Amino acid sequence: MTASTALPRAERAAQLAIADRDELIALAELCRGAAEEPVLLIEPEIGAVMLQVREPIVGERFHLGEVVVTRAEVGFRDAIGWCMRLGTDTEAAFAGAVCDAEAEAIGPFTEAVVELCRSTAARQARERDDEWTELAATEVAFEELD
Repeated sequence: MTASTALPRAERAAQLAIADRDELIALAELCRGAAEEPVLLIEPEIGAVMLQVREPIVGERFHLGEVVVTRAEVGFRDAIGWCMRLGTDTEAAFAGAVCDAEAEAIGPFTEAVVELCRSTAARQARERDDEWTELAATEVAFEELD
């Protein structure tokens, strides 16, 4: 895999943030087993960030409130990896940072990281479609009277 065929970093970060925890940790272990141990640049830490959402009708953004997140940053394979995940799972945040660094360095498991990201995006799309299918049954249709 080359840098031009890898996922853009923003897309990779978004998918690693919501990837299945067990798959993410297992992949990070594979990456770590084939190289030197990652150097913690920012030890996994728990904090809060402001959640911004877009109102669906007008499309205006507004602050909904704060959410708890865990972030980590590592140096691995001469690259810097970063991850932020919802909740307080320091192990998953660390694993996400390792996988990000693996992909950034175009290491031997880059294709596996990209595949995890793509399968995560596909799962998310299926879940969104399922939710809309379920909601469609509650749609109210209005008739116009002459």
